[in-house]
Amino acid sequence: MAVAVAVVVLLGFVGAAFLPRWWSHLVGDQVGGSIATGVALGLVYGFVFTALPLVLLRWAFRRRHSWRVWLAAVLVAVLLAAPNLLTLAIVVGSGNAAHAGERTLDVQAPGFRTSSLVGAVCLAGAFVFAEYLLYSRRRSRRRAKRLD
Repeated sequence: MAVAVAVVVLLGFVGAAFLPRWWSHLVGDQVGGSIATGVALGLVYGFVFTALPLVLLRWAFRRRHSWRVWLAAVLVAVLLAAPNLLTLAIVVGSGNAAHAGERTLDVQAPGFRTSSLVGAVCLAGAFVFAEYLLYSRRRSRRRAKRLD
């Protein structure tokens, strides 16, 4: 057990040193220094990689499943949200890799960070609004059924 914990901690340190740089260079190569491309790609990444995990988690927790299904759904949702999480790690990170990633995104992918946040927040807001509409629809149908 102690070996497993040590391996996970070691992988965490290696990932913190490598992943922000790798992600920023990958995005920078896709954007190529264009502000319009950075904004468009950021919106798409923010929107898609917020939608996929939320839809998966809604499916998993909406119905009665075993704890294994819930655990698997959470793990897959984290993997699906990885692009947004990696961008967030660059923005809020305080290590050398995060600072290097910030500089790379500033030069090679202008507009990506902000538009990624905007896409994620817009999708999350739309998701919450759609859930509210579905909830209120079910509540109205139950009330109408009681009145009949």
